[in-house]
Amino acid sequence: MFVEEANRMLNDKILPFWENLKDDTYGGFYGWLDFELNLDKKAVKGCILNSRILWFFSNAYLTLKDTELLPYAKHAYEFLKKYCIDKEYGGVYWSLNYDGTVFDSTKHTYNQAFAIYALASYYDATKEEEALKIAYDLYRIIESNCTDEVGYLEAFTYDFKPEDNDKLSENGVIAEKTMNTLLHVFEAYTELYRVTKDEQVAKKLYFIMDVFEKQVFNEELRRQEVFFDKNMNSILDLHSYGHDIETAWLIDRGCEVLNDAELTKRMHRITSILEDEIYKVAYVDHSLLNECEKGNVNRMRVWWVQAEAVVGFFNAYEKSNDERYKEAAKDILEYIKTKLEDQREGSEWYWQLDDNHLPDTSKPIVEPWKCPYHNGRMCFEIIRRNIDVA
Repeated sequence: MFVEEANRMLNDKILPFWENLKDDTYGGFYGWLDFELNLDKKAVKGCILNSRILWFFSNAYLTLKDTELLPYAKHAYEFLKKYCIDKEYGGVYWSLNYDGTVFDSTKHTYNQAFAIYALASYYDATKEEEALKIAYDLYRIIESNCTDEVGYLEAFTYDFKPEDNDKLSENGVIAEKTMNTLLHVFEAYTELYRVTKDEQVAKKLYFIMDVFEKQVFNEELRRQEVFFDKNMNSILDLHSYGHDIETAWLIDRGCEVLNDAELTKRMHRITSILEDEIYKVAYVDHSLLNECEKGNVNRMRVWWVQAEAVVGFFNAYEKSNDERYKEAAKDILEYIKTKLEDQREGSEWYWQLDDNHLPDTSKPIVEPWKCPYHNGRMCFEIIRRNIDVA
C-alpha cells in the first residue's frame, strides 16, 4: 500500500510538476510559482533550488530506473556547472537572475553542501567523472575555507571573507554556527562517501558525528540545539521538531554507510531519544507541529516537516519494531495525501497548513526553498526500503 502510494505521489504529482518547470530558454528551472499558480519566468533562481532539483532527478532515475528522467538531471547539472559555480574564486553562489547572471554572490557552506549532495548522486546515476571532480572541488573549498577547530562556519563573501549569517539564522538571532548547516554537510559527505568510499571523507563524517554527540545534542532536554555562537554554545531556546526527526534518520543513514558497529550503537542511542521525544511532544492531530521557541509552540504544518516525519518514524520503526512509530508514519502519510497535497491541476504540495489544517495562501508553491527534495526523498525512501506494512 505504501509503496503504491509513494509511486503515485512521485509519478502522478511530483515528477510531472517539476518537469514542467524546466526553463528551456535560459537553463535550469523556474524559481517562483505563487499560491494562485502564476509562474514568474523572470524570478530569481536559487542555486540551492537547482542543486536540490539535480539531486531529485538523479535519485528519481536511481530509484525508478526510467531513462527519460536523466535529461532533466542533465539539464540541472549543466546549469549548475555553467552558472552556479564561480569560475574565478570557486564555490557555488547563493542565487542567480533568471538568465544565469549573478544575483547574490554570497558563498554559504549550506549551498556548497547541497551541490556536493546533488553531484554525488548525479555521478552515481551517470558515472560522469566531471561531476565527481566538481563535487571534490567543493568539498575541498568547504574544508579549506569554511571550517575552524570547532566545526563548520556559515556565510562568506564571493571571495570567502566571513560575513553575517542572516540566510541560515531565524527567530531574531544571527548565529555563527547552526545545526542545520552541520546536518547538511553531514548529509552531503554521507552521499559522497557512499559513492567513493574515500577514507578522508569518512574521517569528516566521524568528526561531524562527534560534534552532534557532544555539542549539538542536549541530553537533558532530549533535543538538538539549533543556533550557536562560534564556540558552539547555544544562543536560543528552540526545539525544531522537523530537524530533529530528519537528523535522526540521516545520522542512522551515515552509520549504515560507514558500517561501524560501535559508532552505530553510540549514535543509535541518541537518535532513538530524538525519535521518542518528537513522537511525544510534536505528533499531534495526525501530523507534526513545527517548532517550539521559549515554550511557545508553532503549530503550523510545514510541508518538509511532514515529509521528514514519515521517513523518520518509519526509520524508527525499522530500528526498534515499536508499533507506535509505524502507525504515526502511516497516519502522517495519509494526512499528506488528504490535506497537504494540493489537488489543483498544475500544483504540487502546499507550503504549510494552519492549525485548522487549511492552506496558508501567503506562501508560494515554488520559491528558492520550496523544492522536490523533502517530498521526493520521502517517496524514494518508501520505495527503496520497500515499506509496505499493514
